Amino acid sequence: MNHGNVIVRFDGVSFGYDKHKPLLNDASFSVRENAKITIMGQNGAGKSTIFKMITGDLKPDSGTIYLGNSATIAIATQVMKRENLEKTVEEFFASAFDKKTYDLPKRISDVLEVVHLHGPLDKKIQKFSGGQQARLLLAYALIQKPDILLLDEPTNNLDTQGIEHLTEFLIEYPKTCLVISHDASFLNAFTHGVLYLDSFTQKVEQYTGDYYTVLAEIEAQIERERAKNAQLKRSIQDRKDKVNFFAHKGGKMRKLASKLKEQAEEDEESMVGERQEDKTIQPFVIPAQTDFVGPAVVIKSIGVMVKHEPVCKTLISPVEVYKKQRLLIKGPNGIGKSTFLEALAMGTESGAIITRDVRVGYYRQDFSGLDFEKTAYQALEEVSLKKSNQEIYATAAHFLLTAELLRNKVGSLSEGQKGLLCYARFVLQKPGLLIMDEPTNHINFRHLPIIADALDKFEGVLILVSHAPEFVDSVSADQTLDLGAL
Repeated sequence: MNHGNVIVRFDGVSFGYDKHKPLLNDASFSVRENAKITIMGQNGAGKSTIFKMITGDLKPDSGTIYLGNSATIAIATQVMKRENLEKTVEEFFASAFDKKTYDLPKRISDVLEVVHLHGPLDKKIQKFSGGQQARLLLAYALIQKPDILLLDEPTNNLDTQGIEHLTEFLIEYPKTCLVISHDASFLNAFTHGVLYLDSFTQKVEQYTGDYYTVLAEIEAQIERERAKNAQLKRSIQDRKDKVNFFAHKGGKMRKLASKLKEQAEEDEESMVGERQEDKTIQPFVIPAQTDFVGPAVVIKSIGVMVKHEPVCKTLISPVEVYKKQRLLIKGPNGIGKSTFLEALAMGTESGAIITRDVRVGYYRQDFSGLDFEKTAYQALEEVSLKKSNQEIYATAAHFLLTAELLRNKVGSLSEGQKGLLCYARFVLQKPGLLIMDEPTNHINFRHLPIIADALDKFEGVLILVSHAPEFVDSVSADQTLDLGAL
C-alpha cells in the first residue's frame, strides 16, 4: 500500500511526569498518511502518553510535534466520562460532530455493527454495561472517520465476531491509524509497522513490516543484545581477575592492572539494558484456601437483561461449584454477566450464596476494585495474609513490579501493570474463590499462557467470564452457565 505525506512527526521530543525520570528522551519518529501503525513497549513506557501528546492533552518538555495541516484526530478512550452517562445513544454520538448530522441514525447503526453492539437510540448510556460502554467509546472514535485514528486496546470487551468486524473496518480504513494492543493476531491482520518504546533509552525505534515479522526482528535484536551482554560479562570478569592478580606485582604489572581496570569499566558502560517488556512472567501458583466444606458457591437464580430490562431467572436446578472446579459464564453482550459477577463478589446477589468465610479474589475488567490513591505496596499489603515485607516485595518482583513501582500510586500504573498487580494480590491473598471478569484485558499476550496455566491449576473455585476463546479453552471448564439460554 502506498502511503502519502508525513502526518505525524516527533522531532527530538522529551517528556516526563517526573523531571528526574523521563518517559521519552529526544525521541524522533514519523508516521505517513494512510499507515496502520502499532505502538509497542514495556508497561508504563509511555504508549498512552504518546497518544495524549498527539491529541494535545500533554505538551512535550522539549522538541516539537508536527501534525498534518488541519488533520482531524479521534481517540477511543477507556473510560466513559460521567457527563455522558445521562445522554441517550443518539445524543452521545451527536456530540462527536460540530454540525447537525442528518444521516446520524444510519451512521450510528453502521458503526455499532462494526463493534458488534446493538441498542435503541433513545437508551441512556448509563443503562449499558461496562463492556458495552467500552464498545460505545470505540464506536464514538470510529464514527468520526478522522485523519488520525488512535485506538488504545480496542479489542478489550470485544468477542470474536466483534474483533473480526473491527479488523475488517481497519483494513478498509483509508486514513492513518495508530493502535496500542496486546492482541498479536489482531495486529498482524492490518499493521504496516511498529513504533517500539525502549524504556531503557527512552527512545522510539521504528520498524516496518507486518506485526509478526517485526516481532521476530525485535526478538532477534534482543537475542543479540543478550549475547553481547554475556560476552561482555565474561570479558569484564576476566579483566577483573587479572587486575586482582597484577595489582600487587608492582612496576609494569601495576600499569597493566590499571589499564585492564579501565577496559573493564568501558565494557560495563557498553552493557545493554535488557528490555523489561520482553521479559515474560515466570510460572506461578495461586495458593488456594481449602479449609471449607461443600460447595464454595450455590447459584439458584440469576438476574439477566431481557430487551434492556432486568429479569430474574430461576435455574431448573441449582449450580454448585466445588473446590478445583471451574464455572464458565457465557452470554451475549449486555445480558448481565459483569453485573452478576459484581453482585456475587459483593454478596448482594440474592439468588447466589457464597459459603461463609470463603475468601474471594475478584478481578474487575476496569480495575475499579483497586484504590487508585493507595500505593501499589499498600494494595498488596492490604490483602496479604502474612503481612511480610519480604514476601510482598518478592511476589511483586515475580510480576515485574519493581520496588520503585511499589512506591507509586496505583492510579499512576499502566493498565498492564494494574492487571499484573491484581494477580500478585491473588498470590498473597490465597483465595478460596476467584471471580474473574475478562482477566486477559490489558495483559501482554506473552503472559497469557502462564496466567491460564496458573488458573487451570488453581486448587480453589474459579468463576470466569472471558471473550478470549484460546484463553477459555486453556482453562478447562467443568460447568458452563449460558445466561442467553435461560
